[in-house]
Amino acid sequence: MDRQFYLDLAASGLSMPIGTHLVLHEHSDHAGIVQDGQRLGRVVEESARRFRMPMAFPLMDLKLEKEALLHARGVPAAAVDSYHFSEIPEKVGEFPLTKTMDAVCGAIRYIATETDLIPVGMGIGPFSLMTKLISDPIAPVFMAGTGATGEDDPEVALVERLLELGFATIQKYLDAQMDAGAKAIILCEPAANKVYFSPNQLAESYDVFDRYVMRFNLAIREQLRSRGVDLIFHDCGELLDGMVRRFATLDPAMISLGSSRLLWEDAALLPKTTVLYGNLPTKQFYSDSLMSVEKVRQLSADLNRRMRAVGHPFILGSECDILSVSGSEQTIKAKVEAFLTTA
Repeated sequence: MDRQFYLDLAASGLSMPIGTHLVLHEHSDHAGIVQDGQRLGRVVEESARRFRMPMAFPLMDLKLEKEALLHARGVPAAAVDSYHFSEIPEKVGEFPLTKTMDAVCGAIRYIATETDLIPVGMGIGPFSLMTKLISDPIAPVFMAGTGATGEDDPEVALVERLLELGFATIQKYLDAQMDAGAKAIILCEPAANKVYFSPNQLAESYDVFDRYVMRFNLAIREQLRSRGVDLIFHDCGELLDGMVRRFATLDPAMISLGSSRLLWEDAALLPKTTVLYGNLPTKQFYSDSLMSVEKVRQLSADLNRRMRAVGHPFILGSECDILSVSGSEQTIKAKVEAFLTTA
């Protein structure tokens, strides 16, 4: 889409949550819905209509690529969450998308063909996927930052092989979503943060960050650009300014950052052709003691005021997806409505 679409959305004063998970869990058969493209598409549409959004945001389910990668290697579904590679896996050929991935693509197709909403896809970033595939990614990433290579250290070699395998998996899934009609992709790279990368190392050189994070994400940007699909980049991790500057080189249509970031300061690190999105602390919405409705209104008004003052295109929204928490559903929804209606 034309970049002006996002700039106009920001100028309109629109607020948008990533809230499909909330709406999905109003349905008793939510486990069945995520396996059915038509039904999932209707829930995605319901969420966009509920929150008065022109863009149909999917579920932020960042487990799907790991499931597909492991399924191709014969790992039972029940073992996927806890499974970690300890040895360098062999490359495999073509592998099918999982049933859940097919349903996501079906939901995108439904939005693209049956509604007037903008269909949006979702994917995990290669570095974040890699961190889900080994038990301790921090040590080998640190070793790579000291100059160790795969030839020097088997753990570094494992990280680098898994980055490549994960990247191939992600690319295939993104292609499938674009084939289904996605006009934008939310690419989530929350592990690219100062927990997994040593700030002391990065103060000397961003080489390992560039090789392990930026190289792959730049390639994904080109994959999307070649199809005329927009990048919405998301990282809700604890970030350094140098990381945000590098994310700016992806030239995303929108960038979504976590509530640890001061968006009015980050505006100086980003071009005004990239809309800043976020970053209300929605992970606390389940608890009135952590985040009251009045506090949500105050934070919303403050963010809007500060972003107007710096003059950077901005859309008020959630720092991440807003999860439905059993017993707190109405509490969460009241806070979503509070920020949607705060001028």
